[in-house]
Amino acid sequence: MFRKILIYGVIAGLVVGLPLFGMTVGKIGNPPPPYDVILGYTIMLVALSAVFAGIKRHRDHDLGGVIGFWRALGLGLGISIVAGIFYVAAWEAALAVTHMDFGADYARAIIAEQKAKGVTGAALVRVIAQMRDFQTKYANPLYRYSTSFTEIFPVGVLVSLVSAGLLCNSRFLPVRRA
Repeated sequence: MFRKILIYGVIAGLVVGLPLFGMTVGKIGNPPPPYDVILGYTIMLVALSAVFAGIKRHRDHDLGGVIGFWRALGLGLGISIVAGIFYVAAWEAALAVTHMDFGADYARAIIAEQKAKGVTGAALVRVIAQMRDFQTKYANPLYRYSTSFTEIFPVGVLVSLVSAGLLCNSRFLPVRRA
């Protein structure tokens, strides 16, 4: 099972990591388009379809067409963890290549957005303090790694739950015998 986790996790990681890296490096100096978040999560879902494929392959070829929910969920979560590690590595590589200070850029954008909305006085001071705090935290690699990982892992948990729920039923997409 560990081998399946690595194989399908690496596949999912490459499918999500390469576009993340390319999009980040390709857009340096330009503001992200409004559909960037939707595109990012769509790529995550496509990449994490490897969870479904990995569970199905394990069920059909290694277990004779039957898998329990918990075993399937464990396999899916393992694949999701490996994919998440690739996602974090791709983000870190993109930051290193572009020399982008995402924490500072994000903080400036949020502060400018609040000023454009007309926020002033104590409310603006509070936003500025929160963004400075975020900027300081984001400079810490452990904080940055965990923040990046939490972007993809909840999607992996959801895909793993759905895949395990569907594939623990041996009548769902049954194994085809030649």
